[in-house]
Amino acid sequence: MTAATITLLILAGAAVLFVTEVIPLAVTAMSVAVALTLTGVLDAKAAFSGLMDSNVILFAGMFVVGQALFETGVAEKIGNSVVKIAGRNEKALLVAVMVVAAGLSSVLSNTGTTAVLMPVTISIAAAAGYSRGKLLMPLALGAGLGGMITLVGTPPNLIVKGALETAKLGTFGFFEYGLIGIPLTIAGIIYMVLIGYKLLPDRGVDESEVAAAVKAEAGSKSAVSPTKQMISVVVMLGTVFAMIFEKQLGVGLHVSATIGALILVITGVLTDKQAYRAIDWTTIFLFAGMLPMAQALDKTGAGKMIANVVIGAIGQDASPYVITGGLFILSCGLTQFMSNTASAALLAPIGIAIAKGLGADPRAVLMAVGIAASCAFATPVGTPPNTLVLGPGNYRFMDYVKVGVPLILVMFVVSVILIPMIWPFFPK
Repeated sequence: MTAATITLLILAGAAVLFVTEVIPLAVTAMSVAVALTLTGVLDAKAAFSGLMDSNVILFAGMFVVGQALFETGVAEKIGNSVVKIAGRNEKALLVAVMVVAAGLSSVLSNTGTTAVLMPVTISIAAAAGYSRGKLLMPLALGAGLGGMITLVGTPPNLIVKGALETAKLGTFGFFEYGLIGIPLTIAGIIYMVLIGYKLLPDRGVDESEVAAAVKAEAGSKSAVSPTKQMISVVVMLGTVFAMIFEKQLGVGLHVSATIGALILVITGVLTDKQAYRAIDWTTIFLFAGMLPMAQALDKTGAGKMIANVVIGAIGQDASPYVITGGLFILSCGLTQFMSNTASAALLAPIGIAIAKGLGADPRAVLMAVGIAASCAFATPVGTPPNTLVLGPGNYRFMDYVKVGVPLILVMFVVSVILIPMIWPFFPK
């Protein structure tokens, strides 16, 4: 049996376990890393490299930075303020959360945006008396949608731009992505208000317990010194600032998050035990365990096998619309289980080759590939924002499928209609 076949079998097995949740999601994810090692697909260092990934460090750091807003009572104040502005209408709060997340993630990391806004969103839900499960997934989805708006919003945008330039076929401008990204973001928010909202789970945490806890801690929160509250706010803002100017400062997102977490512990805003408890370990192991799967799909050629089968089914003589739609579905399907960057990198050259064969402008095909790679809405492992809200939102695997699949269909329809209009296949 070839390494590619073994990789596909492991992926299929993981998909079944994710859907059925026979064992905990984090255990399934780490089992993938073990299986890839035992079968020889990856060596142990590569299979467990996810534990050293910068995103894992970013997760841990931002969990701690976010927790400081809770421990000092700042998140509660922010939540109450947003509730006063948006009212207690759940849909109005959902729109507010998604708009803010999309706006920030258009220039910030989707992961960083979700990590920064998550504690505030949980506080908003508690202040409004709603289940946090009704707002955390919209937060993650809003961050994913916003990433499509600019060149730096998400890695696939950079990947397809680079592929286009390497092939000497033109380029994409910084805000050119907004021509499709903004309509998609608006369509996504409308979908969540009209349909997605009804599909969101309402199990959440027992809000009566949350209310009791808030009431019980009211005295201690009010007793927190203004200095600690100020430090927690300054650290959060400083971390966000550092993320925005990551390239100029030469400091990675994960380093900024770690520095922020260390400052909070060193200054006494959080104790070391509070910092440890702030980290959602399910999130850490779920992401770290599945990350090597992307390496395996790429290294063994399994990802390319999937691509070839789909392209073969579509037929290279099909119309550009059919091919664009097919590549969208393929890119979107792959990105549910492998890195969106890897999906875009795998399919970009294939898209260019097909477009050249048709004598068509490849920009429409590449834009479809890039946008689809960012539509990782249907699984908790498709994109870091989805993984981040999994534990805090008390979501299950199928919650993402129920909400994410219809959203992907909306993205597909809007993309197939608008992309060829904005970037014609055969420009005059």
